[in-house]
Amino acid sequence: MRSIRPLFAARRGRSTRRGPSPMLAAVGLATALALTATACDSGGDTNAGGDASAPAATGGDDKIQIPDDIPDDIQDRLKEHGIDLDQWKGGAWKNWDKDDWLREAGDFVNPIIEDLWDPDRMREAEDPDQGKGVDESDLAGDQGVTDPEPAPVDAQPVQAAYHDNAPEAGKVFFDSPEGTMVCSATVVEDPANPGKSNLVWTAGHCVHAGKAGGWYRNIAFVPSYNNDAKSAAELTNATQEEVAPYGVWWGNWAQTSDQWIEQGGATGGQGASYDFAVIHVTPEEGSGGKSLEETVGSALPVEFDAPAVAEVGTITATGYPAAKPFDGETMHQCEDEPGRLSLAKSDPTMYRIGCTMTGGSSGGGWVAKGSDGKPALVSNTSIGPVTAGWLAGPHLGTEAKGIYDAVSEKFAGQ
Repeated sequence: MRSIRPLFAARRGRSTRRGPSPMLAAVGLATALALTATACDSGGDTNAGGDASAPAATGGDDKIQIPDDIPDDIQDRLKEHGIDLDQWKGGAWKNWDKDDWLREAGDFVNPIIEDLWDPDRMREAEDPDQGKGVDESDLAGDQGVTDPEPAPVDAQPVQAAYHDNAPEAGKVFFDSPEGTMVCSATVVEDPANPGKSNLVWTAGHCVHAGKAGGWYRNIAFVPSYNNDAKSAAELTNATQEEVAPYGVWWGNWAQTSDQWIEQGGATGGQGASYDFAVIHVTPEEGSGGKSLEETVGSALPVEFDAPAVAEVGTITATGYPAAKPFDGETMHQCEDEPGRLSLAKSDPTMYRIGCTMTGGSSGGGWVAKGSDGKPALVSNTSIGPVTAGWLAGPHLGTEAKGIYDAVSEKFAGQ
């Protein structure tokens, strides 16, 4: 029997940092609602049970230091959550004790750590969760309309340079109790800041662990990761500019769905119909005052009234698959006519396409013709079988639009 798992990939980074890295700046408290079922990559040294001394990522993180210029009001809000800022600066973010792991909307803490996501650490984030999942029969339940399983569509490598062919696509990196993780994501338009968006669309399970956990940490977006499509061997000695030619952008706010926070699990399909998230980002280093959209030169509109399956021509899914036979370093795409996948009659029916992309592609954008006939984001990768062959993504409706509008309005005029 085939298995279903969340499609985001990750592994604890094993390489040591190249030297002590100064840690810069600013804390953002982010909102989130969550939704999909995904499987995180297993770390090795870190216990979800909460050993504060267990490193969550690379061996050199304890050398990082944070300056004292975090605003007083943010420090006060951290104290309300029982977080001692001095301890956090000293590495307490690696403590995943469930009593201290923040999970509610508005609890997200994500200080910028300059140089944390260096080429070594980004390269080590991959998918190690082969074999995890649930039997497909576990998803059968009280379903609505589900079309026959689509034939597999082989994922095709995107031609370099990625910025010329898919400028809105990139990777989201983050830390979890299991180690260093990676998802895929898309730059989307911001109605409150036209032409100057700092919004990124991804899966809910890429920002929050769901019902058994809380917010992930050190969330950052890298547009056009590995823009020149270098091989894993070629990336071994790559510079930061080669790996992240448009910079590293840290999440200073995030929202996902209540359904994910309440239902989401490490495997299976719980909450998958609501597996989407919006991240507002800010540059790790100066961007000359330019927004993310201005920096990459493009952002996709989001279609919240996407047509029914019968009216959709084709959907193109983009991502960085990391589980075998892929290695997570290069961008791929699948194009297929969608079918329907219903996990429960009470939940919106999901889109499903044939695609051989694996873990790591989670959160990547699904693009189709919008109501105006132009390309628009209509979904994102959420779940798929462990054996690959197809992907499913949520239909974006009222809940998704509410999250999108809330993040946009929060930063209106900024």
